[in-house]
Amino acid sequence: MLFNSYEFIFFFLPLVLLFFHILNFLGFYKARILYLVATSLLFYCYWKPSYFILIIISISINYLLSNTVEVITAARKIILAIGLIFNLGLLAYYKYTGFFVSIINTIANTEFKVSVIILPLAISFFTFQQIAYLIDRYKGLVEKTSFLHYCLFVTFFPQLIAGPIVHHKEMMPQFNRPANLSSYAKFFSLGITFFFIGLFKKVILADNLAQFATPVFEAATNGAILTFFEAWFGVLAFTFQLYFDFSGYSDMAVGAACMFGIRLPINFYSPYQAANIVEFWKRWHVTLSRFFRDYLYIPLGGNRKGKLRTLANLIITMVLGGLWHGAGWTFVIWGGLHGIFLVVNHSWSKLFQTRTGGWRFYFTQVLSRNITFLAVVVAWVFFRSNSLETAVQILKAMTGGNHFVLPVNLTDYVPSFGGLIEFKGYTLGSITEPMVVIGWIIISYIIVMYLPNTSQLLNYVEGLDSKFFETESSRWDKIKWKPNLLWVFFILVLALSSVLTLHNVSEFLYFNF
Repeated sequence: MLFNSYEFIFFFLPLVLLFFHILNFLGFYKARILYLVATSLLFYCYWKPSYFILIIISISINYLLSNTVEVITAARKIILAIGLIFNLGLLAYYKYTGFFVSIINTIANTEFKVSVIILPLAISFFTFQQIAYLIDRYKGLVEKTSFLHYCLFVTFFPQLIAGPIVHHKEMMPQFNRPANLSSYAKFFSLGITFFFIGLFKKVILADNLAQFATPVFEAATNGAILTFFEAWFGVLAFTFQLYFDFSGYSDMAVGAACMFGIRLPINFYSPYQAANIVEFWKRWHVTLSRFFRDYLYIPLGGNRKGKLRTLANLIITMVLGGLWHGAGWTFVIWGGLHGIFLVVNHSWSKLFQTRTGGWRFYFTQVLSRNITFLAVVVAWVFFRSNSLETAVQILKAMTGGNHFVLPVNLTDYVPSFGGLIEFKGYTLGSITEPMVVIGWIIISYIIVMYLPNTSQLLNYVEGLDSKFFETESSRWDKIKWKPNLLWVFFILVLALSSVLTLHNVSEFLYFNF
């Protein structure tokens, strides 16, 4: 069941909310937990009922191990190792079997074949969330909880499919709060606002940008020779499509949770406004970055083992982060590129200390922001391409390897520069009106670079580590959300325009990971 579907918006979510709040205000607190677990499992199994068995097995074994690791102190490390092997083995089987077999076939010149393994929905997310819980129990950071509460921690449907990856201590104490009508009313109105802003991002922005990105990557996959501008149009369209798609999902997840009176951590915070790649990863998929920092980078030694070890740990972490996103060399290279970007960033910051204040500082910030954005855009080519060959062809076109060719209907706008630029009547796929594509890209750039994000508008900073983000949002005080008629009208316009466009329902991109 998709957040951006009629079934979810007009049937599932309203009914679940209605009966949850009835149970809540009648004081049936344990019943409301059981009810949320049942409805969350129903939500998860909507795509394929057989997923039910897998997630129940995963939850049961992890719950048993998390309790055992605390009781049997003599074998705590062994139990933790068993838990890690179970979780990572489950993930490896469903997600990486085909990839590993292809590597073996290439190295050993064999022809092993495996049947098609259907990737269970959200397995990467609920596996990582349970790994974090197991490690935290091992360290004594989380107290024992009931099986019912643990089930809700794993399955709570607003964040089950694509995050955020939450800690037990962040979410579960909130379900133990007594009912408060005025508090829930505020949370509910906040949730409605979050949800429909996210829906607008997905349906109106991301899905429209997809019509310009998809034909370019499909053409490259099918062997078409892209021109310079076609490649850039497609890659930039995907860059903003992914931004609005994931940002939209993150807003809808936070919004849906708020309607239940639950504050989820922010998972997306204007990443393209980052002035460097370190800041980018503090803003993009915030909870996944936190997971890799706390449960991979720091255990590897972090920055405590010397300069070379620190740089190596960064690259290892990012390569594994890339592999988490998908089983393929394109994802490995994407992660590796970000690892190299981080190494360059750390090395540069050691050599040059940027002074704050003055026009030079602000010029440097603008320049740094756009250089970071360009590096991220180039890396997205590997992230989106389904093969290395496709990625190489697109990058070749982006660097002018296939000449500079523009549609003939742009002759009134662009000079030929002495014949350097060639004009032809043919344009690729849906890019028949290049000015439309350029318009979408410019508007998207302005939105992501210069306008406040949803969290800033709604004054919602839950889960952000840095105080920088909290002070940064004060610039938008005059237009921040208030429960007034102006905001009601604004959200009503967003909701109607989005709902009326739902006839072409599409999955969120991060559902594939």
